[in-house]
Amino acid sequence: MVRRPLGNHHHGPDTFLVTSDTTRTDPMAAETGRLRELITDARFVLFDFDGPICRLFAGHSAELVSQDMTDWLERQGLLWQLTQEERAQPDPYVLLPMMDARHRGSDLVAAMEERLTQQELTAVVSAQPTAYADPLIRTWAALGARLAITSNNSARAVTAYLESRGLVDCFAPHIYGRTRELHRQKPDPHHLIRALRAMGAAGETALMIGDSPSDLKAAEQAGVPFLGYARNERKQKLLRDAGAEVVVNTLEPALRVLRDGGRTR
Repeated sequence: MVRRPLGNHHHGPDTFLVTSDTTRTDPMAAETGRLRELITDARFVLFDFDGPICRLFAGHSAELVSQDMTDWLERQGLLWQLTQEERAQPDPYVLLPMMDARHRGSDLVAAMEERLTQQELTAVVSAQPTAYADPLIRTWAALGARLAITSNNSARAVTAYLESRGLVDCFAPHIYGRTRELHRQKPDPHHLIRALRAMGAAGETALMIGDSPSDLKAAEQAGVPFLGYARNERKQKLLRDAGAEVVVNTLEPALRVLRDGGRTR
């Protein structure tokens, strides 16, 4: 595996914290409140993968992945399984559960899931690291937190990416990704509960960092506090509308809390 540089590869502004009742707040003030509590209280940190840690499809379009899956169905003579609207679905993470709901446990769904995994592995090569994610992960681990990945992506792709960044030891063996039981993906709390049980953690001692309403819903069901990460205003609105208390558009304030004296217990 080729190891890529450890830089942050960040573009755009990185100086705002967004919460449920404010659109832009000075992070120096905000980190003394709920954000600091979330971070300093966390003994176990559960990261979603695509978003908080990297943009997996930054250089390998998810829309093309979805098109590849529909083209594959057509070659198998199975395109009739999809409606016209579903054939135009640009999100493979919506398309695959659609098929699973109709053919749960089938060889067809298993083949589609493996095809998505291979596309994710291809995407790892051009994935863009989320700004401040690498140092945040390393700092949290150095301070004694136990870290886990709870993702709807393949654990094979997650592991490949973490190996390329020299981060896999911060998480292993607690990398919980998509299985053939597709109905147990987030917002189902299955992956979070697996992680908590394996680490011997109570929900209230942990923190989930995610970028979607499904992450928030899974955290709520597992009894885990939640920190939202949103790289753009659309994602901010989705998280806030879903009820997220604290949302940041950069991980820098979280890293600052740790470096300024935040401690795991």
